[in-house]
Amino acid sequence: MPNVPHAQILQVAGNAESSAVVRTRVIAARDKQLARAEKANAHLTNREVEVFCALTDADQQLLCKAIERLGLSARSTHRVLKVARTIADLVNSGVITTTHLSEALSFRRLELSSNSERY
Repeated sequence: MPNVPHAQILQVAGNAESSAVVRTRVIAARDKQLARAEKANAHLTNREVEVFCALTDADQQLLCKAIERLGLSARSTHRVLKVARTIADLVNSGVITTTHLSEALSFRRLELSSNSERY
């Protein structure tokens, strides 16, 4: 993923949502998850991940490349998909888009890099 220009980062920081707005979005996302699967995305089974975290062909290819480059296990891949589904829910999207998947993968990359720095 390309680096985000500093000016854009500063612009986003200046337009941060209030805690009340974020809280409202989180509650709405959680309600959507409970209506869809009667549980939070974090608790989806493997089969439910297949059903509720479907990707386009292009995004499946992106995920396959990430699996190879990051050495993701099946469990890690499902975690990425659940996070992508949650990101989509937070912006009230019915489908996981490339943006949602990329953001979820970036969190996984950060987790992997912070774990490797500890050892």
